[in-house]
Amino acid sequence: MRRAAVSIPSNIAEGCARASDKEALRFLDIASGSLAELEIQLIISQQLGYIEPQKLIDQIQTIGQMLSGLKRHLKQKADCINY
Repeated sequence: MRRAAVSIPSNIAEGCARASDKEALRFLDIASGSLAELEIQLIISQQLGYIEPQKLIDQIQTIGQMLSGLKRHLKQKADCINY
């Protein structure tokens, strides 16, 4: 869980440092995958009775929405450049 959690901001940072929006989108996709991985690990932990992570799951969903918005913005920006 720690590895997945650290991977999210690390990939966002690496993507933002890339030269092109296409490369940035690739790293944002990887960050989204790590976010999904963390979410499922929290859900499994909850089902096994280890933790009550509903607040964490809510935060993960909020972060997922922000990532989706950033990806949507970069895609629109890339579309404008291609015309």
